Amino acid sequence: MPEERLAAMEKKIDAIYETTERTRKYFLWTLIVTLAVFILPGIVLMFAVPSFISNYSATMSGLEGL
Repeated sequence: MPEERLAAMEKKIDAIYETTERTRKYFLWTLIVTLAVFILPGIVLMFAVPSFISNYSATMSGLEGL
């Protein structure tokens, strides 16, 4: 009788472990996708916006002479 209960508990613990690992992987990929979608474009914009402003300012100062 105790062996049966032990086997049943072991089965349930294994199922819980599998579910926990699936959830952990889900959260890991959610974090990776979040970083790729929000953080990386923000970093790119930090370099692109100053370049755009510089080009825009150069263009506007070139038009002043007209």
